[in-house]
Amino acid sequence: MSLVINHNLMAMNAARNLGASYGNLAASVRRLSSGLRVTTAADDAAGLAIRELMRAEIAGINQGVRNANDAISLIQTADGALGVIDEKLVRMKELAEQAATGTYNSDQRLMIESEYQAMASEITRIANATDFNGVHLLNGNLSGEGNHNGAGMTSTGELKIHFGTGNDSAEDYYYIHIGSATASALGLGNNSELDPGHDISTQQNAQLALEAINQAIISKDKIRAHLGAMQNRLENTISNLQIQAENLQAAESRISDVDVALEMTEFVRNQILTQAATAMLSQANSLPQMALSLIQG
Repeated sequence: MSLVINHNLMAMNAARNLGASYGNLAASVRRLSSGLRVTTAADDAAGLAIRELMRAEIAGINQGVRNANDAISLIQTADGALGVIDEKLVRMKELAEQAATGTYNSDQRLMIESEYQAMASEITRIANATDFNGVHLLNGNLSGEGNHNGAGMTSTGELKIHFGTGNDSAEDYYYIHIGSATASALGLGNNSELDPGHDISTQQNAQLALEAINQAIISKDKIRAHLGAMQNRLENTISNLQIQAENLQAAESRISDVDVALEMTEFVRNQILTQAATAMLSQANSLPQMALSLIQG
């Protein structure tokens, strides 16, 4: 290589190597400070695309877990109200049993009937008032008499619990139907005129009401049994979703997260190369002085 003063090729070469080493050092600093191996699309274009799809999947699964937990809370709300209704039905059975015997006169039996109707009214009030986040649970709106329809602002029919990341009925959602638990739906009280549980104002009516109350208890227990089974399914679903999210997160981490030990090795290497390139650039910048010394000499 000729000794020239118009171009300092060795300094240019050292500057180019310094720029490359400094760029690698900056990339190592960015990865170590962020904890991510892939911070821009340029780092790993295919990896970035896969990572973003995985992140969307993980976010959907985690929201599905929250949806399923909300559904469990809804079921527990309905079951709690049915537990109170159960107490009222037991009391009505007790009153009907009392009115069915012949040791009471008509005035006394009417007093028993008054409490019986009050219990029926309270059952209806509880059924109509029980709601979760504005969704009424026991008034028949979720009885499943019609198919679910979520096309409008307010869904109708069975309650759809969506927890999957897609929309496949076999994998992504359940339907919860809750029968009406009002007194009339159970065949009890003044609003059920054609049912034997209408009243206990006479001894005969009271005797007929005993079987009607038994049937009402069975109907109520069927609703509770369905809710209990659905709660168990949702709890199992939550466990499965959490496992899916955990495994997907592990896969996403392998693509996205930086291996600190490996990256620190690269950082030290790039740091040394940067320092060496800086030192050599300083030396290369002084080489034209040799040509000057010849001119001056």
